[in-house]
Amino acid sequence: MPNEYHMSLPFLSVIRSFNHSSIVLNEENAIPLHLPKFLYAMRKLFSISLALLGFTSLHAQRVNIKFTEYDLPNGLHVILHEDHTIPTVAISVLYHVGSKNEDPTRTGFAHFFEHLLFEGSENIQRGEYMKLIQNNGGVINANTSFDRTFYFETLPSNKLEQGLWMESERMLHAKIDEIGLETQRKVVKEEKKQRYENTPYGRLIEQVFKNAFSVHPYRWMPIGEAQYIDQAALSEFIDFYKTFYVPNNATISVGGDLNIEQTKAWIAKYFGTIPRGTKPIPRPTEVEPQQTEEKRVTFYDKVQLPAVIFAYHTPKQGTPDAYALEILSNVLSQGKSSRLQKQVVDKDEKAVASGAFSIPSEDPGLAMMYGISNMGVTAEELEKSMNAEVDKIVSAGITDEELQKCKNQIENDFVNQNQRVLGIVENLANYHVYLGSANLINTELDRYMKVTKADVLAVAKKYLTKNNRLVLYYLPDSSKN
Repeated sequence: MPNEYHMSLPFLSVIRSFNHSSIVLNEENAIPLHLPKFLYAMRKLFSISLALLGFTSLHAQRVNIKFTEYDLPNGLHVILHEDHTIPTVAISVLYHVGSKNEDPTRTGFAHFFEHLLFEGSENIQRGEYMKLIQNNGGVINANTSFDRTFYFETLPSNKLEQGLWMESERMLHAKIDEIGLETQRKVVKEEKKQRYENTPYGRLIEQVFKNAFSVHPYRWMPIGEAQYIDQAALSEFIDFYKTFYVPNNATISVGGDLNIEQTKAWIAKYFGTIPRGTKPIPRPTEVEPQQTEEKRVTFYDKVQLPAVIFAYHTPKQGTPDAYALEILSNVLSQGKSSRLQKQVVDKDEKAVASGAFSIPSEDPGLAMMYGISNMGVTAEELEKSMNAEVDKIVSAGITDEELQKCKNQIENDFVNQNQRVLGIVENLANYHVYLGSANLINTELDRYMKVTKADVLAVAKKYLTKNNRLVLYYLPDSSKN
């Protein structure tokens, strides 16, 4: 995969393990050209760039995003957005397959395919896939989460037809053979070592989901287990490809300097003849049982400072409670004036860093709070300080000022994401697949704006209970008795 965008943060693994991604940089100015929604939110959370914190929302201008969408006879959903601002196009293909669609004895397949489908095809030589894009001035990459596998490229607009042809090759003629399997097995094993085993707090998110879920497939990470990839036969990979990488499980979203009718013709030419998948597409039916008492777990790793994590079960994205919970998380974590920063870090001096975030997910997921202990502070002391802030918000809710600040930040972030063509095509695909309406790209912000203080207080009381949470102590190996 291409060069990655690295963040020197102890919780880098939280980001990477939830949404595997190699983010390509513009070599001239080292600005990320693409941030998946969750990575974007996390970058805000950790204050990597103050410009993303939303303090300029008064200048943000909402623009109605126009698009065309339709289905091909083979089931491929197509979304097109025409914008001639700059002479580039963005192409994305979202396959509705993530780690939650995997066999529990074959975890890691979705993420493995993210890598494998860069090997080439019947008509693209091995190792040439990325070169063809890059040699034409483009950028190409992919990412995998619990819920999806997402491929994308940006290209000069006169190379749109080539990009569409290449994505059709990935869908119909991908090169899946023993050579590619062995190559990517080595790549994925090395990735797991670097990102998880040899990274501070690298196994934190893995331990959270492993212990918070007992039934639902969110209990394993997209990276999966290396031994399952080693054990699997070539026929299993081919079967996975024929099951999930089919038109009726995909959404292609294209935007930028294009002509709608010409693009339709090219899509019909390159995708229209791809056969509809005939295998049943596995969707998880497991429902995580309601938690009735607090879970507590201690995990030891090669870290210097203890960390404490609260993980609360939450509803799936798109529900009214999910919007209120996101605002609640922002109040706890956004900026220097956030609750956890002001109290736990600055006043109590129990943590060097503390925050909260809700993770958008297709099925009910988790909202988390974390703290990394200050020198000489025990996990128990840090937990007590964090609990005090939870108790305050559950008993009294948030202020008018906090609510308005959060809405300003959300509005600014919403507008900023839709100022990039790549952000637009990704959002159009996500809204269609997860929430059933691509037009939410124009209307979802209204859902946030309707949230009231009473709504935030209600979700705090409903979800931020001890019976609904996991408490994880992530401790240094040196603290073992």
